[in-house]
Amino acid sequence: MALSEDWTRRRLRPFSTRKEHDEQLSSFCGKTGYPHGRPGYVVDHIIPLECGGADSPSNMQWQTIAEANAKDRTEGNCRR
Repeated sequence: MALSEDWTRRRLRPFSTRKEHDEQLSSFCGKTGYPHGRPGYVVDHIIPLECGGADSPSNMQWQTIAEANAKDRTEGNCRR
């Protein structure tokens, strides 16, 4: 994947295995036509993992890096 290690570290559920996470991410990227990532974008969880969102393609969307950074700042209320 062409996604940053920082992105993976911030978004990987503690109880998901790396393999399960990578499979879900790969599935999402392939289904959206960008199997190796999308330059200038990150995969965002629509409902944050920290708020109980699923680590599955149905809860993922492409988001610009700037949009993702802004969203991350506003999601702090549901982090445990």
